[in-house]
Amino acid sequence: MPELSPESLSNICDDSCLEFETTADLPPLQSIIGQQRAVHAIEFGLDIEEKGFNIYAAGPIGTGKATTITAFLKNQATSKKPPSDWCYVQNFRNPNQPQALQLPAGSGRELRHDMKNLVDEATRVITQAFEGEEYSQRKENLTLNFRRENEHLFGTIKDRAMEEGFLLQSNPSGLTLIPHTGGKPITEEEMASITTAEHGKLTQIRERLESDLKQAFSQTRTGERLVHESIQQMDQEIVRSALNFLIQELKEKYASTTQVGVYLDEVASDMTENVDLFRSKSQDGQNLVSAAPPMRRYEINVIVDNSETQCAPVVFEVNPTHSNLLGRIDKEAQFGALQTDLTMIRPGSLHLANGGFLIIRIEELLRNAIAWEGLKRSLSEQTIIIEELAERMGVLTTNGLTPEPIPLDVKAVLIGNTMLYHTLYINDPDFAELFKVKAEFDSTMELTQGNMNDYASFVSSLCTKEQLLHMDRGGVAKLLEHSSRIAEDKTKLSTKFAEISDIIREASYWAKKDASSYIEAEHVNMAVEEKANRSDLIRDKIVEMIQRGTIAIDTDSEAIGQINGLAVIGLGDFAFGRPSRITVSVGTGRDGLIDIERESNLGGRLHTKGVMILGGYLSDRLARNIPLALTARITFEQSYDEIDGDSASSAELYAILSHLANLPIKQGIAVTGSVDQKGHVQPIGGVNHKIEGFFYVCQAKGLTGDQGVMIPASNIQNLMLREEVVEAVRQGQFHIYSASTIDEGIEILTGVKAGSLQPDGSFEDGSVNQLVSKQLKDMACNLRDFTRGLSEEGNVKQALQ
Repeated sequence: MPELSPESLSNICDDSCLEFETTADLPPLQSIIGQQRAVHAIEFGLDIEEKGFNIYAAGPIGTGKATTITAFLKNQATSKKPPSDWCYVQNFRNPNQPQALQLPAGSGRELRHDMKNLVDEATRVITQAFEGEEYSQRKENLTLNFRRENEHLFGTIKDRAMEEGFLLQSNPSGLTLIPHTGGKPITEEEMASITTAEHGKLTQIRERLESDLKQAFSQTRTGERLVHESIQQMDQEIVRSALNFLIQELKEKYASTTQVGVYLDEVASDMTENVDLFRSKSQDGQNLVSAAPPMRRYEINVIVDNSETQCAPVVFEVNPTHSNLLGRIDKEAQFGALQTDLTMIRPGSLHLANGGFLIIRIEELLRNAIAWEGLKRSLSEQTIIIEELAERMGVLTTNGLTPEPIPLDVKAVLIGNTMLYHTLYINDPDFAELFKVKAEFDSTMELTQGNMNDYASFVSSLCTKEQLLHMDRGGVAKLLEHSSRIAEDKTKLSTKFAEISDIIREASYWAKKDASSYIEAEHVNMAVEEKANRSDLIRDKIVEMIQRGTIAIDTDSEAIGQINGLAVIGLGDFAFGRPSRITVSVGTGRDGLIDIERESNLGGRLHTKGVMILGGYLSDRLARNIPLALTARITFEQSYDEIDGDSASSAELYAILSHLANLPIKQGIAVTGSVDQKGHVQPIGGVNHKIEGFFYVCQAKGLTGDQGVMIPASNIQNLMLREEVVEAVRQGQFHIYSASTIDEGIEILTGVKAGSLQPDGSFEDGSVNQLVSKQLKDMACNLRDFTRGLSEEGNVKQALQ
């Protein structure tokens, strides 16, 4: 019988192959291990500069994609220069569209400081000039001259009017001409007594004098304008004189950046045109302009400051909302309304990563459809556009800012699972154009000496980084064994470094509790066992129910048409194997195989497929020349949840063969494995959990030495059983069998030879296949005879009628 030896049930790592005493002796890990394919793809994606060659890192959760990619990109970034600073400044021609300035790294902060000093110094110098005695005297002289000319002009008109019989008097509506006699205004009685000729003469004189007044008023307004322009020119000359040196000094300092020179010229022009910005309270106490807010127009908003950056930036955006990615424009409440300006423009991750690398988890990004669309648009257009989110959504908003777009040069890396990659590739055409490089991370790597050494270096790096106890050679060997168990392959190591890291952290805790200087093998074992113990309550409850008979599982007798199948129950952080009793009822009929689970809507598609394959095996192998005249019903007893997968199809077939051959099956041997139509037993997943699950049930009910599990031969390479199971096998208390075909399996379960096919198409006498074949023939004959009898009976009845 193909029973497996204890040595084949696990892969014990010999610590003699590790050339160190503790991981403290090893250098920290400098590269990604076990992911050569992914690393090659990432290197390609980083080296190619053409548009659209961004990277999607695909792979299972827990393989350390985020950590390893971040570390890898930071290492790559050291070979690149820090990118430019980016600032927003006032657009004096269109204040609602702030301009973007690109400056060498570190110059943005310096320009902001220099502009603040320029405004402060210009304000001080210009204010002093406006408050100086010379400026007041020049302004007073201009005003006084105008006043004198104005008084002379109106005095001349007044004298002429007096000579011609009119007084020039002022009233609330202006100047008025009134006729007089002896210097006194003519009364109404005197006006009524004058002749018509005299009245006409007075009218002519009044019209001529009013014409002279209009000309005088026009000259006055012209004079006022000229005086105002003269004062304005004088003010602008003072501002221009004060700014010339300050502006020129900054232009020379930033001569290498043309944009800064153009901006400084615009600043000088705007300051000259807005002289009142620099006035303080005038001597007459009038406050001509408010204090700080208008000066914001000259502030520099440095949204990207790389003054302390030594290389290209690597930004990991953990909350990729639209604002966090593309930036936003803040607002503040003033007098009951929301106001904003260029100083309230805030950068996003794309700004901070510009010239470097941006890492985003695709699951988080897809939770915000607007952010996903914004990222795609930015990568496609290679620009970053900051806009109001409400405007982006088409909602009516108040007049706001529209900052100038900034050119984008970033390598984006999305991290997610393989399923999302294929979903996006098929359903989103933009995704295929923008993320042309797929870096696929594997969940396992080869168990080689080099990879074991790298594993030890990884342990050293984690212990050093997180100040954990270092691990000795025996502890690393035990960790490697558990890594192979996670990978479910003797020849592989797991790359789920998140889970491995948790084991190291917990092992360090137990080592400290044990007052040990290093993490040893027993501490690694304790970490694994304690983690399982925290989550295995349900498993213990199920084992208890089986032990007490609440769940019917027979482990020490024989039964016809009954077998113990094995399934894995996953609870997120914990998985375990659970046996299930499978029973078959068989009778003559035409219905074939009836899957009770499917009929009751408790069977999945894969399980249904597995049951249908059984009919193909019976017809091809055992009833090739006769009709399959049976009705067989298959069910999982005491099963109340949906059953899916085909890993129980071999067990179901064994139960059918047992019933047809009338041979009992040893209930102490549980079975797992799928089967094809040719009778080959195929590999399944979770083989370690399934074996251990049945072992714990047998252990609880009492090990008899006849119990065990039969697995597909192709699953032997996946065996990494717990030490207690291996020890039970070594002592003969438990057995692990392997089967490549149904014939091999039925011999193990019944103790009867399966029987090979003879040249004449029959099977060996007394074999299982011969008994089954004979039973199927008998059932076909019985169905034929029964059908014929019904037909003859019908003919007799018809004749009698």
